[in-house]
Amino acid sequence: VIYGTYGKHPKEAMFYLHALPLPGFLLLAPDIYNHIMIAINSAPLQVPFLNIQAPCMMLYLLGNVITQYICISAVFVLTTECASLTVTLVVTLRKFLSLLFSIWFFQNPFTPLHWLGSILVFGGTILFSDIPGLLRSQREAALKKKSS
Repeated sequence: VIYGTYGKHPKEAMFYLHALPLPGFLLLAPDIYNHIMIAINSAPLQVPFLNIQAPCMMLYLLGNVITQYICISAVFVLTTECASLTVTLVVTLRKFLSLLFSIWFFQNPFTPLHWLGSILVFGGTILFSDIPGLLRSQREAALKKKSS
């Protein structure tokens, strides 16, 4: 409804959804300060190609901020271009792939519940994207072509 009246502005939506909660972080200022100090005092790490050293936790934080910005920007653009269900499906798939990457990277066990979750996520994706219907229509088209 809002997009229909005022147009699609994903950058504006992202700005407001991230700027408005910022004053709430003032309540956590002492804790944020303590953790920034922990990050600044972390072990130094050599930055490739720049020939400088920086605290490793600050580099990890920078990498996390950059990748999160890319991801959330893409999600906001997606919300202007696709239906809500499609956005939910894409975000769920991204979170699932992040979970799989985390399991692989940290070498955690892949339990039967992980398998069940995998089956449900990919099964839902296949059903939503209507791959069975697409395969059926391709088969029918091939049969029509043969009989012609």
